[in-house]
Amino acid sequence: MRIRSRCLALALLCASPAGLFAAQEPAIVELRVLSSSVAHSIVLAAVQDCAKRGYKVSASVVDRNGNLAAFLRDPLSGPHTVKVSQQKAFTSATSQMSTAQLSSRPDLSFAPDMLLIVGGVPISFNGHFYGGVAVAGATPEIDEKCARAGIEAVSDIMDFVE
Repeated sequence: MRIRSRCLALALLCASPAGLFAAQEPAIVELRVLSSSVAHSIVLAAVQDCAKRGYKVSASVVDRNGNLAAFLRDPLSGPHTVKVSQQKAFTSATSQMSTAQLSSRPDLSFAPDMLLIVGGVPISFNGHFYGGVAVAGATPEIDEKCARAGIEAVSDIMDFVE
């Protein structure tokens, strides 16, 4: 009787979702992260692109979890641009979508630190997601163009990363 109970318990454990999950899932998950120099290159290019357009802005790059990786603020940008650029980048990174795509989603406006204003863009290269970049201080549409210019500035480097 005990052997039958143990066999049944073992069979149930193996058939349970936890048992299946453990058998199929690797013990560790490898993630790709932007280097500090690449993250800084993105914010520098974004701020410079906006400066060429006549805007004084702040730019933020965050990792895939929304943690700040790089930040740059034009000395003449408004103080509000610091937090706004970080929240736009957080929103884009944690949703893996541009804030332009999310701006019509009022249900997300209640999520902590989410800011549904155009200007945040996810950072992906060669099918790998890295985080988000955002700009604040120009018009929302120009913010997004400058953020995309930041990504474009490092695309040559990132295209060779395997």
